[in-house]
Amino acid sequence: MKLVTAIIKPFKLDDVREALTPLGIQGLTVSEVKGFGRQKGQTEIYRGAEYHVSFLPKIKIEVAVPDDVVEQTVETIVQAAHTGKIGDGKIFITPLESVVRIRTRETGDSAL
Repeated sequence: MKLVTAIIKPFKLDDVREALTPLGIQGLTVSEVKGFGRQKGQTEIYRGAEYHVSFLPKIKIEVAVPDDVVEQTVETIVQAAHTGKIGDGKIFITPLESVVRIRTRETGDSAL
C-alpha cells in the first residue's frame, strides 16, 4: 500500500476528486495548506498598496491506495490538476506499513 499526497491549486480540487472516483477510490483527505516552491510567493495589491504574499494557498490531498493502482492514481491526479503554469504542485508517494479500519478492525488493503 502507498500514501499518495498531492499538493495542488485550490480551484483544481473538484476536477481531481471527480477524476479519482472512477478508479474506485472511496476516500481521501483534503487539507487547506499554504506554501511555496519555485513560485516564491506573489505580489498583490490591496487598497492601492502593494504587498508580497510569501505563502500561497494550496490544497493537500492524501489518499491511501493498494500498490496495483498507484501509477494510475498518480497519472489521474497529474492530468486533472495540470494547468501548464508554475505552481501546479507536486505528488509524493510514501509506503504505508499498515492500515486499520477502526469500526471493523480490518487491516491492509481491505481497510482501504
